[in-house]
Amino acid sequence: MIHKEGTMTILLSVLICMVVISLFNWLSPMYVWIGWTFTVIFMIIILQFFRNPNRSIDNYNDNLVYAPADGKVVIIEETMETEYFKDKRLQVSIFMSPINVHVNRNPFSGIVQYYKYHKGKYLVAWHPKSSMENERTTVVFSNGKKEVLLRQIAGALARRIVCYVDKGDEVKQGEDFGFIKFGSRVDVFLPLDAKINVNLDQMVTGNKNIIADLT
Repeated sequence: MIHKEGTMTILLSVLICMVVISLFNWLSPMYVWIGWTFTVIFMIIILQFFRNPNRSIDNYNDNLVYAPADGKVVIIEETMETEYFKDKRLQVSIFMSPINVHVNRNPFSGIVQYYKYHKGKYLVAWHPKSSMENERTTVVFSNGKKEVLLRQIAGALARRIVCYVDKGDEVKQGEDFGFIKFGSRVDVFLPLDAKINVNLDQMVTGNKNIIADLT
């Protein structure tokens, strides 16, 4: 299944490939196979960027925080969250490489308490300042007992963040809440008493790996 965010990019890519094949056919029909080879490889790369696998939640539970993105856990630490909570939180960060699925999913069910989009730079996602200086969106989910903050962060390649939720929206665990084109990073800020269920450098899958238990 291809994500809707890829529609225009895929159509543009098809147009580019048609031009390339036409140029090869016009300049040297003998080597038109090079144009076709480029087209196949290029389209495979583009299509994998926008794939959207259908994943259901195995165990719906408002006390469990599922991975909001596919990728590698690059940060697990206690840190100061300065935008919304303004106190110490447990931070879990997932780095999305270009080969990962780029869909972001609701980690648990509840109400969106806070939403804000920030313009910013495009530092590499692992840069220490990327969390607060890059283009990003901040979303806070509440299940009535606990609050979890998610931050979508653009990187050096990712130049467009999409977020489908807004303050006051009721969301369901596992449903799409956003998309980061060509990968980057998602930070999750959890209560200090949350039980972390992932390890540093672990590869996680959205809607499948439980990153924390809020019980």
